[in-house]
Amino acid sequence: MSVAPPSWLRGWMPIALGVVVLDQLTKWWAVENLQDRDIDLFWTLRLNLSYNTGMAFGQGQGWGPIIAVIAMVVIVVLLLGLRREGGRLTEIAVGLIIGGAVGNVIDRVFRSPGRLRGGVVDFIDFQWFPIFNLADTGITIGGFLMVGGAWWASRQHVPVDSAGPDTADVGSSTPDESEPST
Repeated sequence: MSVAPPSWLRGWMPIALGVVVLDQLTKWWAVENLQDRDIDLFWTLRLNLSYNTGMAFGQGQGWGPIIAVIAMVVIVVLLLGLRREGGRLTEIAVGLIIGGAVGNVIDRVFRSPGRLRGGVVDFIDFQWFPIFNLADTGITIGGFLMVGGAWWASRQHVPVDSAGPDTADVGSSTPDESEPST
């Protein structure tokens, strides 16, 4: 007899936690190793330390407190939305978005000067695209999954939670149409 893990271990939380941990570890590494140098990897990809006190793509410099509050509201809205649509694709997308949002909010709260005014550590630099971090990557991939899942579901005329081959409930059965219902 196998015991299933609690639903929070199968859902969005481990994904969000994984994004936060990886994001904060890579930001720590960047702060420790990129203070006085850049690292050219290949093509135009460079590791280049930058602090962003604005929002995505360096816009809205100095709006950190407002952006942090908006991020927290988005987290709450996504969690409330999971109550309606809690399928696997939605959980993965929400986990990535929440993990990314929390990772960047941690920077705003704890990095100098603090009190929601801290700069978000960015270090992945293609030199032809705004500098970003793993939290930004989680938010972007999660957003694409949400939009893509909704698009797929609308094309298939199925709920978002049923979109994709891996989201069907294994072991669920429907009564045979030839059997009379009671």
